[in-house]
Amino acid sequence: MEENNMEKKLQGCKKGSSQREVPVPPAVLLLFIMGLMNIVLYLYLDRVFVSPPPAVLEARRCPFGTFRMGQMKNCSPWLSCESLRTEVRKLKRVGEGAVKRVFLSEWKEQKVALSQLSRPEMKDDFLHGVKMLKALQSEHVVMLLGYCEDDGTLLTEYHPLGTLKTLEETLNLPKYQSLNTWHHRLKLAINYVNIINYLHTSPLGPLVMCDSNDLDKILSQYLLTSSFNIVANDLDALPAVNKDKGILVKCGHRELAGEFVAPEQLWPYGEETPFNDDLMPPYDEKTDIWKIPEVSSFLLGHVEGSDVVRFHLFEIHKACKQKNPEERPSAQVVLDTYQKVLNSLRDTVMPGVREML
Repeated sequence: MEENNMEKKLQGCKKGSSQREVPVPPAVLLLFIMGLMNIVLYLYLDRVFVSPPPAVLEARRCPFGTFRMGQMKNCSPWLSCESLRTEVRKLKRVGEGAVKRVFLSEWKEQKVALSQLSRPEMKDDFLHGVKMLKALQSEHVVMLLGYCEDDGTLLTEYHPLGTLKTLEETLNLPKYQSLNTWHHRLKLAINYVNIINYLHTSPLGPLVMCDSNDLDKILSQYLLTSSFNIVANDLDALPAVNKDKGILVKCGHRELAGEFVAPEQLWPYGEETPFNDDLMPPYDEKTDIWKIPEVSSFLLGHVEGSDVVRFHLFEIHKACKQKNPEERPSAQVVLDTYQKVLNSLRDTVMPGVREML
């Protein structure tokens, strides 16, 4: 009798537990799976085509006076005059500026960029560029491979995607169309401001990017890497500011004009007074801050979502355009704001994913 009662109780428990098991509706399960896919997609997009973290870059960086690129396992000393003369083979000219000509070249079966002084009277500018490249070697600046002051030659890492001037053409190539999004473009803008911040807080003191009198000129100073990052390339006109010693700068000795340059770079005494470089007041690194909005606008392009990014950057860009340079933010403040905007917009549903859901 007791055994029968026990069996009935056990059967009752089983029935009760089965009654409490509520099946999950397929629609809820589908939404859960899609949400999980969304999270995975964001994590993927946040990591694809991004440089290794700083710790990895730091571990790979070679000691001063040496380099390592491509598949090289060990660091090699900067190439000497003799090595540049005998080991580097020119292939074709790929660029020319006021100071130097640039040739796609080959060194030990690796593509490199060989720069040669174009005019003897520009040698001081050329040597200044070499000095800056040596002192500023980092992830923000193109890799130096060697130089020869006697011959006026300079060897750097070659980046086949070229300068930022051809960014739109690059993004229109089938290989890179998947990167033509507000997400990756905003990261390029962050990369650019990060370089400006590095120059303004460099080991040599605040440095001013003087080759920046118009947008095309600025874009030609930076290279786009295969990992879709930006590195500063042309450092021939990079004077230093030292406010403690009262040292400010002037970008060249000619009168500048237009809305692109900062107000303090314009002749302040009116058209009735002829320009005189001796009377032109000097200025500091805040001229670079004035130009950030235009450069960022170019980098953002006109893809879906870029207008939303611009809206979120409106206030910081307005601050960059203060006529009084002292009222403009530092590059670090601009960089922090850009990063906050990226982080906040990263949580929104990106184009394409919204349609899936």
